[in-house]
Amino acid sequence: MGITWILHETSHAGNVGSAARAIKTMGFEQLCLVNPKSFDMPKAPESIALASGAVDVLDNTHVMSDLASACGAFSYVFGLTSRDREFGPPAISIQEACALAQQALSQKTSCAFLFGTERTGLRNEDFNYCSHRVWIDANPEYPSLNLAQAVMICAYEMRQALHLEHTTMRNDATPSNASIESINALMDHLSEGLEAIEFLDPKHPKKLIDRLRALFDRAGLQTEEVLLLRGVAKQMLLTKNKRIKL
Repeated sequence: MGITWILHETSHAGNVGSAARAIKTMGFEQLCLVNPKSFDMPKAPESIALASGAVDVLDNTHVMSDLASACGAFSYVFGLTSRDREFGPPAISIQEACALAQQALSQKTSCAFLFGTERTGLRNEDFNYCSHRVWIDANPEYPSLNLAQAVMICAYEMRQALHLEHTTMRNDATPSNASIESINALMDHLSEGLEAIEFLDPKHPKKLIDRLRALFDRAGLQTEEVLLLRGVAKQMLLTKNKRIKL
């Protein structure tokens, strides 16, 4: 269905098998592991046992070494978290995330849900590869969910969103959202440009780039807008080079 379920730095093979079972039960099949404790985790006996028949999902699981490779090509990556953050992409509910994913799929755009480690969840830097932070409505005094439970809830909500009869559809001519990979490249380019015009002091950045990234994430940059901003960054660097020649 165009949804990839990404588990980051998973420690326990049983959670991989349980996650595979959860997504297959809800009609999905694309599972990806990023830097798991063991790269053979999908073949571990505990994974196979807890998959409870979803062995085909395990057999086709992609195992990757880093989030940049796993998330870069997606326009929407929904990172699950139970904690608020000072910076990062916009925070939305799981229902809102699934509605966005449904709209994207109607335009044949793939999406991903990203889950962090069993012990600490996603780190702040992991959200550089996400378009949104996503929360599951739970007891605020005890929002703790097992990894496989979180996957199951999200897969269920996604299935419900896909079966809604009156989902708002975007016009086919709507410009496409920029990929995570292109936004990360933009931030690197923009950092160089801001340093060139001496607006950014690399020794004392004062969270400038983090604040700009948060602003861009809230705006939901489109591909054309990323290209426009990279043109601005390029001009900054050209201005510095002209000054040097003079």
